[in-house]
Formats: sequence, C-alpha cells, structure tokens
Amino acid sequence: MLAYTCIMVQTNKDKKGPTAQGASCCPGLGELLSPRLFKALSDPKRVSLLVRLAEERCSCTVSQIAEGSDVDLSVVSRHLAILREAGIIKCEKRGKEVWCDIQTGTLARILRELAGALEACCPAELKPAERKKPATGKVRRRKT
Repeated sequence: MLAYTCIMVQTNKDKKGPTAQGASCCPGLGELLSPRLFKALSDPKRVSLLVRLAEERCSCTVSQIAEGSDVDLSVVSRHLAILREAGIIKCEKRGKEVWCDIQTGTLARILRELAGALEACCPAELKPAERKKPATGKVRRRKT
C-alpha cells in the first residue's frame, strides 16, 4: 500500500518580497492595523466593559464599571488599562477615584481610516482572481 505525504511549498515570484509589494499598493495600512487596538478589542470581557461604558454616555469610575461585571475589580482595572493603552478610553484620576470615558471620536476615526485603507487596497469590485497575489502556493507530493 502506498502512502502519500503532502508538503506545502510557498514560492514568491516577486524579488522584492510581499512586504515591498504591499507597501506600494496599500500605503498606511500597516500603521492602521495596530496590534494594540486589536488586542484590546479581541477579549469579550473588554468589549462588554466598553459597551457598558458607552451605554452610560458619561464618565464612570472603575468601581461603577466593575459593578455590572462578573469579574474582580482588579481584573476590570487591568482590562481598562489595556483599553486605555490602545487609545480607546481615557482615564483620569480625580481624588481617590479613577474616571474613565470612551474616546468615541478617536475610535470612530481609526475605524473609518482602516475601512478606507482596506477599500483602497482591496476594492470590493475586484473579483478574487483579479487581485494581486504576492505569493503562490504549490503542493508537492512524494511517495513514502
């Protein structure tokens, strides 16, 4: 009985590489695809805290935000710190309490710019076959 092993080999026809090609057709896309932003928005707990803050429509203390959550205050504080580092919320210490406010304008601007860059880079009108492909994959089979 013969057995086959498939090995995927990726080749690149462009000598400059996929990053050089991507830089020419999608200027600024790399800067908009911030890992911090996506990390902050990738956790369901952080998203629920963000939604809670947005629904309040005003600044809230960390304690107020934590009241509606099923996690400890210290965990809520860590989640809010990640959202703050990503520029999604702004926190300000007033006396003994920290007040948080969603940065609606900043977040909306970033998402609009990202959407615009993606549409400019990968127009929806193009069929997948018409889009530039930086690399092609070939499958080699060998008998074992």
